[in-house]
Parts: sequence; C-alpha cells; structure tokens
Amino acid sequence: MHNKLFNKLSILDRYILIQVLEIFIMGIVIFTSIIFASDTFITLIKQITLYGIPFNIALMIVLLNLPQVIVMAIPMSVLFSTVMTLNRLSLSSEITVMRACGVGLNRIAKPIFIFATAMALLTFIVNETIVPVTNSQSKTLAVWALGQKNIPNGKQNFTFKEIKEDAEGRKSMKRLFFVQKCEDNTLKNVSVVDFSNAKTIQVIQSQTGKTSPAGWQFNRGAVYTMNKDGKILNTTWFSQSIVDFGMDVKDALTEEEATQYNVIALWKYVEKNAKKHDPKTHSLFKIELYNKFAFPVTTVVLVLLGVPLAITPPRVRYNRGFLFSILIIFLYYLLRALSLSFGETMAISPFLAAWIPNFVLFVLGSMLYYRKVYTIT
Repeated sequence: MHNKLFNKLSILDRYILIQVLEIFIMGIVIFTSIIFASDTFITLIKQITLYGIPFNIALMIVLLNLPQVIVMAIPMSVLFSTVMTLNRLSLSSEITVMRACGVGLNRIAKPIFIFATAMALLTFIVNETIVPVTNSQSKTLAVWALGQKNIPNGKQNFTFKEIKEDAEGRKSMKRLFFVQKCEDNTLKNVSVVDFSNAKTIQVIQSQTGKTSPAGWQFNRGAVYTMNKDGKILNTTWFSQSIVDFGMDVKDALTEEEATQYNVIALWKYVEKNAKKHDPKTHSLFKIELYNKFAFPVTTVVLVLLGVPLAITPPRVRYNRGFLFSILIIFLYYLLRALSLSFGETMAISPFLAAWIPNFVLFVLGSMLYYRKVYTIT
C-alpha cells in the first residue's frame, strides 16, 4: 500500500522526499544521541550514584524514556533534513533550473510541508499513546528500585541529602546521611543529621546497618537530640533502629506528572484538581495540556522558517544548511524556555506560554517565505 501511494507521487515529489527522508533518519540518530548524552545519561549516573539504583535498572529506566526523547528530536530532525536538502539542491543549481522551468518554490516545498505535517501527526500520536505508558512505567520502576535501598557494595563516603521546600519556594536541608563504607550490603559507620524539626536537631550514629524496603536498619548506635545552639537535650541508645530513608524522594517520584497522561486524561485531571492544586502547580499542568498540541505544530512552523533560509543566493558557494539548522533550533528553544518560564511564574497565561514560540516563528517564517517566493533573487 505504501509503495502504491509512493508511486502515485510525481517524480519531483519522490526525488525531494527521498533526500529529505535520508537526512531525517540521520537527524533522528544525531539529535537523539545528543539529548541522551547531555541529559538522559546524566540522569542515569545520578540515579546510580545518588540513589544507589543498580545499573541495569537505571538503564531500563533510561530506555523507557527513549520514546519521549525521539518525540523531542522529530521537529529538529525535520528542520535539519529540510534545510540540508534544499540547501544542497540550491548549491547544485537544481532549484534555479526548476524555477527557470516554471516550477515555483511553493511547488518545490509542497512535499516537504506534507512530510512535516505527517511527522507532526506522528509526534502527536506517539505523545498520546506510547509516551504516557513508558513514562509511567519508568516512574514505577524508579520507585520500586528506590524502595529496595540498593547501596553499591564497595562505595565509600556515600552522602545523601534530603531537601525540603517551603510554600514560598525556598529550599533548605532536611536530612543529611553519611555512610563511611558499604561492604556485603552492610553499612558501616553511619551518621544522620535530621533538621526536619523546627526546634531541635537529631543526630543518629550507628556502627553498622543494612538496607531494606522498609528503610535503613541501623544496629548499635545512639540518637542525640540537640537544640539549635548545639546543647544536647536527650540521648537514646539503641540496639536496632529503622530510619525511613528516601521517602521524600519517593514522594517526589510518585507525584503526578503531565507526561503520564494523554490529552483527554490530562484535561480531566486538570479540571478535577483545579481547586486542590496551588495556582502555580495548576498553571504548570495547563501549560503541558496546551503544549500537547503546540509541540507537534512546531514541526510545520520550523519548516516554514527553514525553507526560505535554505535557498542559497547564487553568489554563495558553501553549504549553510547545518549552520542555519542550529541557529533556528537555538532560537526556538530560547523562545520556548522564556515563554515557559513566564508561564511557570504566571506572568502570562498557560496558553500563551505554550504557543508563543510557534506564533513568533510563524510570523517570522511567513515574512521570509513570502519574500523568497514572490521576490526575484
């Protein structure tokens, strides 16, 4: 069926689409690798070293996030393939010949816009069907692994900080754990400083201990309760005690996230929890709701901007496609970061926070496209 549909296309459409598709696949590999290297693998190392999650579990969590990474790479890859293809055709004077034969830029760009629209639809479908499932499974696996309290054997001077955040967003230390060494799944010389109480500080010191799903089980130690001035108010010796380590992290992991829902489920969740959530949290979920529509459209908007920039003037004799691709991507993500930041602080509405980058690039792209199509260069 796909071959029949492809054969129905004109020779020009097939010629352009084949080149776009080849570079698109290369772009998916490149940008997915970049995102993995810059963000996902950092998360992997953090989960292993900070939370003690085994490598194989952390790697599985990363792989479950792969669909979301590929979705992020699709708009960049479509832009990259568009600019590189048209720039190459322009440098080889093929576009000049086409236009001399009466084939306008609108006709040349038609298969590219169709391809971009198809990729936008694919992005939306993957975001609606696959990403919510894999993200939910990834989070479930992370919570399970954290519950096992896996501290790597042979690890020395292991430190874990629990941070608390007040209603105004100010962060402070809640609890600090220090383990001198871990051998044969046994913790040695453990110290815990607990700042969770506003009036007192608790210091727990233990010779040995073990990790378990219920918490950190400490043996032969003492609990010192002090005031803020450092004066010891109470001392309690114990032969065995269990500290509920990592529950703050687990609570954070089990918090609802927009990536776990499709559009309908997220809309229902936002409506249901409108009064339950604080205004900032409610705004974040609404931004993600609008972004589920705005992000796929980005694919077409980027092509609208990329097509006129890819057409190289006759006097230029070098390939500017890669440079233009990087600049456009940088511009888009700069606008996206700014608009999302304003949306998160509720300086602008959630709808504008999600759609402003597309609006700006659409206006800029329309102006450049109009000049390139209707102005003789």
